Amino acid sequence: MPERLPTKLDGVVLLEPTVYGDERGFVVETFRRDAWAELGVDVELVQHNHSRSSRNTLRGLHFQTSPGQAKLVRCPRGAIFDVAVDLRRGSPTYGQWEGHVLDDEAHRQLFVPVGFGHGFLVLSDIADVTYLLSSTYDPAAEAGIAWDDPDVAVEWPVPAGAEPLLSERDKSAPRLAEVAETLPFGHG
Repeated sequence: MPERLPTKLDGVVLLEPTVYGDERGFVVETFRRDAWAELGVDVELVQHNHSRSSRNTLRGLHFQTSPGQAKLVRCPRGAIFDVAVDLRRGSPTYGQWEGHVLDDEAHRQLFVPVGFGHGFLVLSDIADVTYLLSSTYDPAAEAGIAWDDPDVAVEWPVPAGAEPLLSERDKSAPRLAEVAETLPFGHG
């Protein structure tokens, strides 16, 4: 059974599973509904996505509006800095973020609940990222906020002198203040 590690934002869950390894390699349990539910990941997960990105690729900060989308994120190859931002209006931590390194050594996972933005920066040459999702992808519900919004102020570990690799969508994402009134997420 994985261990639940401390997090800053209510609802965000950081898990560190037990890795069983020897000279041949390793085995790690990456999801078991009952065990993960006991640790705070108690949602039905209905879709599984896999992405691959190169060093300094930054994806985010993304979310789905309706019905919302929780994500259980892991990095089975390479390393990423994974970020969750509280977008729940009325939450005491609204607009705050936390970030954790997810990699192919500790095999930590980050659960990002509905009502949070999500993004990551690739720290290794190549990184594979997998997501178990609580709702299916709907392009009409796709939304995001600027990765570099100064009001959120995520401290992305972009190397000195480097620029993150961004999609056109992420380059033009609005600031949180510009979409705050339209966010469908409440707290409590």
